[in-house]
Amino acid sequence: MSCPKGEYCVALFERDEILLKALQEVKKEGIRIHDVFSPYPVHGIDELLDIKRSRLPVVAFLFGILGLALALFMQIGMMTFDWPMIIGGKDFLPWPAFIPVSFELTVLLSAMGMVSVFFIISDLKPWARPTLFDKRSTDDKHVLVIQLSEQKHSREDIQGLLKNNGAEEINHQIL
Repeated sequence: MSCPKGEYCVALFERDEILLKALQEVKKEGIRIHDVFSPYPVHGIDELLDIKRSRLPVVAFLFGILGLALALFMQIGMMTFDWPMIIGGKDFLPWPAFIPVSFELTVLLSAMGMVSVFFIISDLKPWARPTLFDKRSTDDKHVLVIQLSEQKHSREDIQGLLKNNGAEEINHQIL
């Protein structure tokens, strides 16, 4: 995912507790946070960044319903209209025999649809190059990124606030 062009203040933190404290202070000052990168999930960061709950479960449910409908439509069509056969004294519409295929197609379409929608929404393409503000965010550091052009505060004020709240390193980047 590419970032808009502009100036960025990039702060590195050693531990997630320090990052959470700094996020609270930065938010309290009214500074808008561009993004936070972390090598592992940090509990409580979603609320601080005002990230809304994902609607991906709704997508999974809808694709699951579609898979179930297609499975039943296919099996009913084959067993009653296309090639009706009485097997073992069963009628043309043996509902219990439809359960395994219906379940498998429900799960398959739900998973495939959810993954497809996730890739589309996240703008993940094989040829895309993501913006990596600091390589250490994939290893052991937590990175807080603030876009300076969107702020009321000066660059020096933001850097001072981050330094006072435990940032071990602060970089300035222009994209």
